[in-house]
Amino acid sequence: MKAIENIKVSLVVAIYKVAPYLDQLIQSIMHQTHKNIEVILVEDGSPDECGEICDRYAAIDSRIIVLHKPNGGGCDARNKGMALMTGEWFTIIDGDDWLEPDFIEYLLNLAITLGAEMAMTDSVFTSDDREQNEIDSIEKWSGEKAATEIIALHFPMGCWNKLYKTDMVKRNNLTFSIPWHGEGMYFCTMSAQYANFVAKGHRRVYNYRTDNLKSSSKMYNVQNGINGLWNIKNIYKVSIVRTPQFLHTVEWHIYFNYNFLLRQIVGTNSYRKYWREYMKCRLMLLLMLPRVIRHGQYCNRQKYSLLKRAAFPLHYAKQMVSQKKN
Repeated sequence: MKAIENIKVSLVVAIYKVAPYLDQLIQSIMHQTHKNIEVILVEDGSPDECGEICDRYAAIDSRIIVLHKPNGGGCDARNKGMALMTGEWFTIIDGDDWLEPDFIEYLLNLAITLGAEMAMTDSVFTSDDREQNEIDSIEKWSGEKAATEIIALHFPMGCWNKLYKTDMVKRNNLTFSIPWHGEGMYFCTMSAQYANFVAKGHRRVYNYRTDNLKSSSKMYNVQNGINGLWNIKNIYKVSIVRTPQFLHTVEWHIYFNYNFLLRQIVGTNSYRKYWREYMKCRLMLLLMLPRVIRHGQYCNRQKYSLLKRAAFPLHYAKQMVSQKKN
């Protein structure tokens, strides 16, 4: 059996308009305790100085590969980076986040020790929350359980904060060839389903930036809502796990995404342009509610709250938009 320190891990980073955060990210990668890494920086036609920053680091660290390409979006950039991977394992990193020094070491040890083809943790550091979990909790999960937990939002749903066996992903033709927004949930959910097992830890080793006001997660964008809804419906359609619990959880997330799309329309004040989508959201929030309540584990107070949201979706959406602005 190969020693862990001899296992090569690829890190794929799609980079676009993240110049203020790029030094911190790349330095956090260079200083990983696991040294056998390959860093693929995909500069996606960024109009700022991202390209120059990437080239500067590649000149001083031979483990760094820079791919400059015309702008094609985050999904295309990740696909191009994954096509260049030579590591036995790989991870996807967002361009404005950064890593703890033991990010690779921790996840790789989890996977190898438990004999899993995917590893992840259930919590991350954020810009606001810097306290490490005092006690680790390590478990070996089936792909069904891991995928269900991700869909239920008990885990960070992005493709980051996770480690994947390269052969498993390539053997099953898993890529980001889907619409942007919701693409991370698709990729990690499908990877979990195809993995033999998923290793789950509780230690925080990934830093998710919450103070980037230009991040797509901070902006209202109706197309993101439309794409997110398409992606969760696509997960329902193409998933190889078809157990009742998993499918009920996906249905709940579809319901969640109708709420999300409604908030995007309200947040951009684009009722006229997206009138058909707006009315579809209101209708589906009513039609899907009985199944969501019947198959979910809700107390009476939570059921009453869901009923109010479905009966008065516009009021709820405006309330959420107001809270986000504040």
